[in-house]
Amino acid sequence: MSHYQAPLRDMKFHIDEVLDFASHYAGFAQGREATPDIVDAVLESAAQFAQDVLAPLDSVGDAAGCVWKEGEVTTPPGFKAAYENYIANGWTSLSMPLELGGQGLPASLSGFCMEIHATANHAWTMYPGLSMGGIQTIAAHASDDIKTRYLPNLIAGRWSATMCLTEAHCGSDLGLLRTRAVPAGDGSYRITGSKIFISSGEHDLTDNIIHIVLARLPDAPAGIKGISLFVVPKFHVDEHGRPGARNAVRCGSIEHKMGIHGNATCVMNFDEASGYLISPPHKGMACMFTFINESRMGVAQQALAQMEASHQTALQYARERVQFRAAQRPNPEAAADPIIQHPDVRRMLLTQKAFAEGGRALSYFLAKQTDIERYAAEESAKETADQLLSLLTPVAKGFLSEVCMEATSYGIQVLGGHGYIREWGQEQHFRDARITSIYEGTTGIQGLDLLARKILASRGEALKPFVQVVTEFCQQYPNGPYTATLQKQLQSWIAMTTELGMKAMQNPDEVNAAAYDYLMFSGYTVLAWIWAEASSVASAALEKSPSAPDRAFYTAKLVTARFYFERLLPRTLSLAASMRSGVANLPEFPGLE
Repeated sequence: MSHYQAPLRDMKFHIDEVLDFASHYAGFAQGREATPDIVDAVLESAAQFAQDVLAPLDSVGDAAGCVWKEGEVTTPPGFKAAYENYIANGWTSLSMPLELGGQGLPASLSGFCMEIHATANHAWTMYPGLSMGGIQTIAAHASDDIKTRYLPNLIAGRWSATMCLTEAHCGSDLGLLRTRAVPAGDGSYRITGSKIFISSGEHDLTDNIIHIVLARLPDAPAGIKGISLFVVPKFHVDEHGRPGARNAVRCGSIEHKMGIHGNATCVMNFDEASGYLISPPHKGMACMFTFINESRMGVAQQALAQMEASHQTALQYARERVQFRAAQRPNPEAAADPIIQHPDVRRMLLTQKAFAEGGRALSYFLAKQTDIERYAAEESAKETADQLLSLLTPVAKGFLSEVCMEATSYGIQVLGGHGYIREWGQEQHFRDARITSIYEGTTGIQGLDLLARKILASRGEALKPFVQVVTEFCQQYPNGPYTATLQKQLQSWIAMTTELGMKAMQNPDEVNAAAYDYLMFSGYTVLAWIWAEASSVASAALEKSPSAPDRAFYTAKLVTARFYFERLLPRTLSLAASMRSGVANLPEFPGLE
């Protein structure tokens, strides 16, 4: 049962009032066409497509799933027609450069639309979503010849892309991968090996599928430093970008999985398939992180999308479902009251709202940094944006995917038995959401990336750009509703980081033992800044015009911010206690026999 409505008012609050994208776009060439009226028109068009086309297919894709037969995959009914509609209306080319056939609009605007589409249909959106990462990877690292052959059709949406990383024996430990690449003598390579868990690896939506593949050259050193990156097309591509004969890459099977049934998760077999090197030899992982980081932000979007969709259904149900008498009764004559009158139901709904809207604000802040990194003229601005993205991408991906599971579980709980059955779609949101904390690096891996590779490895320098962002906010809103609380929380984060760094010098295992809790602590702290800023902007709007038509909207922001600071942020206290308990309560064997 789909009643999805794109949350355009909340989106525009963050785009227009909090982050001032109008001024941001006016500051660089690629953004000047994205005037406020153009942005509004694009978002409204994206919402219409999501509501009318994609949302009705969400349950269809879940029920029908993908069908594998003799190496070919058929997507669920309606998926192909929706994709044809999608490319016909130019969604794939929205933020691509004009010289490559794109529309030349900013990357952030494309990201706003992708959020709308993912909320309507997570599984379907993965097909074009993965192509974005493939395009960015080829554009950043491939030769001009490869760019000419592959980018125009990828940007037009006639072809799609995948990322082929993991193998059955290595999981996330890519240093163990065995797929090999042997020079063919003509500038190409023969790629042989098997990759698993390849989203969108085979399907019937596009004329060609371009696989971005990690493999080892014959002289590769062992480990992560011996990996190279290749482009391997499903169909050979000539020098003019025209597809030809079938390449030696096949889908061996598709996975039967918990959720996202509408997306084909494939085993891809390469049997001396022709591939082309797009990284320097043995430098493939560094290049692949262009795709990985793009995908991690996409996963953060998927997490907030599932929270938004689940919240909309839960809120509608809670307003209409009548059960039990509330202590504060709006209608004393009624036999029972809408369940939204019960404080515990409001607790669950507000938790969903705080995480979904907070996640949206974080996603948009990072989208703005992506624009700056790509388009800014000043190198210092680019560098700061890159630093913020490096620090906050694992937070966005890891934290939002974890709280997404809590929020979608509450979506089931609000509906009770009706949430557990399929009719309302809540159990699908929970199942679809579960993958977000696994793919593109599990939460534990995100925590280690944040704490070990980013913060401790830099001796805390990685934190400084974000500390500066928060400091500037506190200076702008010294009397904001939660400015003082935010300052205290930021100091707690810095102190905890220092404490863990000292412990790690005595025992390196302390980093792994604390990484998950540290990531969650960081996420709650970052969202404290998000909600402090949102409440300050909403308060200022109410002071300026107390009788504004949007009074209820701004008041809801203040209510949700209070809930966040008083009910959710205190979770950091238990996380701090857990981190301080150290690795000693995680023995290697006792209790795990």
